[in-house]
Amino acid sequence: MAKHDADLDRLFSALGDPTRRAILARLARGPASVGELAAPHAMALPSLMAHLRKLEAAGLVQSRKAGRVRTYRMAPGAFAPAQDWLGEQRAVWEGRLDRLDDYVQSLMEDPKR
Repeated sequence: MAKHDADLDRLFSALGDPTRRAILARLARGPASVGELAAPHAMALPSLMAHLRKLEAAGLVQSRKAGRVRTYRMAPGAFAPAQDWLGEQRAVWEGRLDRLDDYVQSLMEDPKR
């Protein structure tokens, strides 16, 4: 049975939107103010802030306010849960594909099987 992790669900949900992925790509280069993050997107500021809140709730970004300027940055280790989960899935599927390959090889060696 599949194991469900609410934190992992939030992380993948946050990554499911192209605007949020673009924000993360920008933050990968370094911290940025809300204004800097909003500049390349043709949307109202409240809509952008909703994206930022979703990224923060997923643990992907962190914010800090200095005066009137709110700055966002990537959260350290933000992608570790996704990388761990994907690594587990990779191991499962590599095992399955190896067994399938073994089976196909055995059929090729003994077609009467």
